[in-house]
Amino acid sequence: MSTLIVIAKTPVPGYVKTRLCPPFTLEEAAALAAAALADTLDVAAATCADHRLLVLDGEPDVNLRNAYLSRGFVRRPQVRGTLDIRLAAAFAEAARIDPGPALLIGMDTPQASASVLDDALICLDEYDAAFAPAVDGGFWALGLREPAHPRTPMLLHGVPMSLSNTGATQLRRLEDAGLDVLHMPMLRDVDTADCAYAAAELAPHTAFARQLGSIDARTHRA
Repeated sequence: MSTLIVIAKTPVPGYVKTRLCPPFTLEEAAALAAAALADTLDVAAATCADHRLLVLDGEPDVNLRNAYLSRGFVRRPQVRGTLDIRLAAAFAEAARIDPGPALLIGMDTPQASASVLDDALICLDEYDAAFAPAVDGGFWALGLREPAHPRTPMLLHGVPMSLSNTGATQLRRLEDAGLDVLHMPMLRDVDTADCAYAAAELAPHTAFARQLGSIDARTHRA
């Protein structure tokens, strides 16, 4: 049995994706974040995972609540603390649902595919961990074969987040613990306008790409 974890923030203007501003307004950035989260929930729902967990920072509105409930997600609040603490707590929550493999993704890669996530979930039957690097030096997905193992907090606590060497530090933490790590494809997080356009170009079928196109058409931004 396996669990797919989505860790996310509620898409509130001024609270999410502020690095997209400018050129986007706070409201436009929140709309893009909402679309990216919708795509992520769609992709997660299409995977082979037995359980789906949304670990959310903030209170969902009606649309978000309907979106995750209709896709079979259990919602839990994020704990207080730095991102490394929150990620470890998300794995602990997944382990309470099921002790089997857990794969965690954020809401920042609407171009991610269910097939890539499925491959990682399946491979976690053999690998101890899965690691997906991001172009900016971070990581966009992280998987553990035994999320209930006592070592799990040690694998994450103290890893500095949102730095250019975050991914390398996290990967080294896994390897130093003697884990056999599956290396997943590198993707680009949607953090800046350039990243947003690159992600939309890679996945033109997504709600994110449609939302970006709608903003451009309305504001005459190219």
